Amino acid sequence: MTAMLAVGLIGMVGSADAAPLRKKAPARRAAAKVVPARPALPAAVQPPGIMVPKPVTLVKPTPAEQQAHAVWTLRAALNVAALQCQYSPFLRTVDNYNNMLGKHAAELTAAQNVMVNHFKRTQKAGLAAFDRYNTRSYNSFSTLDAQYSFCWTAGQAGQALRVANVGTMARVAEIALPAVRAALAHQPSPVGLAVPPLAQLPQFGPQDPVQANN
Repeated sequence: MTAMLAVGLIGMVGSADAAPLRKKAPARRAAAKVVPARPALPAAVQPPGIMVPKPVTLVKPTPAEQQAHAVWTLRAALNVAALQCQYSPFLRTVDNYNNMLGKHAAELTAAQNVMVNHFKRTQKAGLAAFDRYNTRSYNSFSTLDAQYSFCWTAGQAGQALRVANVGTMARVAEIALPAVRAALAHQPSPVGLAVPPLAQLPQFGPQDPVQANN
C-alpha cells in the first residue's frame, strides 16, 4: 500500500516536471457598488419658548468694547438673577452677585468706562444712551416661561465667577453668556402652561328677564 502511494507520488512529480501546471488567473472581483451618501439629517432644534428676549448688540464695536460689553452684560444677567431667583437659596444668586461686585470690581469699573466712551463715540447723548443700554440689558434677561432654566444657568455662571481668578471675568463671560442666552429660549413643559377649560358664561340678551332687588 505504501509502495503504491510512493509510485503515485513519483508519477505526479514526474508529470509536473514535464509539464508545469499553469497558474490560474485570479478571479476578478466584482466592482463595489458606490452607494450615494445620504444627506445628513438636520439637527433637532428645540422650539423657543413663548417670550424669548433678544440680546443687546453694539454698533461697530472695537474688540475692547466688545469685551467690555460681555463683562457688563454678564453683570446685568447676575443682577436680574439676584432679583428673580431668590426662590432657590441653593442657587445663591444674591451671594454670587455681591461676591462678583467685590471680587471683580476693578474689571467691572474698567468695563463701565469703556462702555460709556463707546456711546460717547457712537451717539451724541452718550450718557443717556448708556442709561438706555443698561435698561435694555436688564430687559434682555427678563423671561417668564424660561425662568427656571435661566436661574439655574445664571447660578452656575455666578459660581464660576466666585472661583475664577481676578481679572478673568471677560473670559468667564465669553463662555457663560451663550449658555445663559440658550437657557432663555428653553421650551417649558406644556403641562406647566396648560389652562383648564373654563365653563362658558350664560349669554344675556336685551329680552332676558332681570330680577329686581326687593
